[in-house]
Amino acid sequence: MQARIHEHYKNEVIAKLTKDFSYANVMMVPKLTKIVLNTSIKDAIQNSKLIDAAAKELTLIAGQKAVVTRARKSIANFKLREGMPIGAKVTLRGRQMWEFFDRLTSVAMPRIRDFRGLNPNGFDGRGNYNMGILEQIIFPEINYDDIKRINGMNITFVTTAKTDDEAYALLKALGMPLQDK
Repeated sequence: MQARIHEHYKNEVIAKLTKDFSYANVMMVPKLTKIVLNTSIKDAIQNSKLIDAAAKELTLIAGQKAVVTRARKSIANFKLREGMPIGAKVTLRGRQMWEFFDRLTSVAMPRIRDFRGLNPNGFDGRGNYNMGILEQIIFPEINYDDIKRINGMNITFVTTAKTDDEAYALLKALGMPLQDK
């Protein structure tokens, strides 16, 4: 059984985008290829247990095990050495990606205080969209009593779109609450 958003993409979004951008065939229609969730904790330099907690929370949110990210190079001003753990990330593809997208747009985003839509300036010029979340507690998987500190995260939506306009139309058609350009 496929995810609800994936069915919506196959049945309605492909037809809408083909009509709007007049693609020659179905294979030219942009699609969502992966979603990357990334968090970094600056206080992890002093307390490495914060990384374990952040990775555990990211695993709960994504439904897939998070990988600890390490510093690539040493920076003396930040007391950071090469190889020190500084964050966690998860890359979602396939069914888990569609399930996460559905939970994000229909459950988590409506829980954000004073939410008026996502900023359309988060596109990178190559058809990918980046957004930041200030609190991980908007996800229902996180128990508020169990968290030690509130962390933010960056979420990247990687698409096969060639331009930002195509990616904007794709994400908007999938149900992403983007503000008008």
